[in-house]
Amino acid sequence: MTFVTKFDGSKQEFQKEKIIRTCLRMHASKEIAEKIADKIESKAYEGIQTKKILQMIFGYLEEYKPEIKYQIDLREAICLLRPNDFEQFVILLLREYGYEVSPPQIIRGRCVEHEVDGIAKKGNETICVEVKHHFQPHTYTGIDVCLKTQATIEDLKEGFTSGLDSINFDKALIVCNTKFSDHAKQYASCKGIELIGWKMPLEHGLEQLIEKKKLYPITFLKSVDKETGEKLAEMGILMIKQLVKHDVEELERKTKISRRKLRTYINEAKRILSVKD
Repeated sequence: MTFVTKFDGSKQEFQKEKIIRTCLRMHASKEIAEKIADKIESKAYEGIQTKKILQMIFGYLEEYKPEIKYQIDLREAICLLRPNDFEQFVILLLREYGYEVSPPQIIRGRCVEHEVDGIAKKGNETICVEVKHHFQPHTYTGIDVCLKTQATIEDLKEGFTSGLDSINFDKALIVCNTKFSDHAKQYASCKGIELIGWKMPLEHGLEQLIEKKKLYPITFLKSVDKETGEKLAEMGILMIKQLVKHDVEELERKTKISRRKLRTYINEAKRILSVKD
């Protein structure tokens, strides 16, 4: 039995199924995913780091999917976004899934005013959106975020009942880029707070929502450095799908990014987006 070393230093039994799932998430076929898992299993050694396994996955996948060389790990890419950019990214993502979403704003509760990260509407539901971003992908989003969100939604509902504001919220939604702690999930389930995070819920976690419609963040492109990513974000370009729709000359004029670089980014983005599942 071989054990791998996780980011936090803890040990976990090597599981080939996890490698297969990662490959499938990166749009590899089941056959290719199993081949790669077999290769990595044969080379795995006691204490191998999960980061090393991910590097091996990328290396082997490139043989079958050349476009892999243009991208980084999705989990890491989301962490590279600035908190405010992630908030805007979440708004765009929810809109892609049929929500009508208003930007951050201040709303009067019964006791105090609250700055909400977004107001999402779908069908007859009005949802208070709370967005939490972590720079470290292995940081759990804890119960404290849920407690704050619950206090906010209760005060906002009381504010509506008291006639202090016209928005009648039905529930709250927390969106984060990492996993939720068990306590957070238990509390949210009890209070009726919806959660979207990494592998949460299992059927349509954040990574699945992104992969399904290829809503990759601009930081997903390996060639985009921090400064360039921020310049594009300031233009409202937070997804590579948005980037490919822009005119290069106009974008160069507005961002001061060289035309050569922009064409490289756009060509690489098109290669990633054009791949069939």
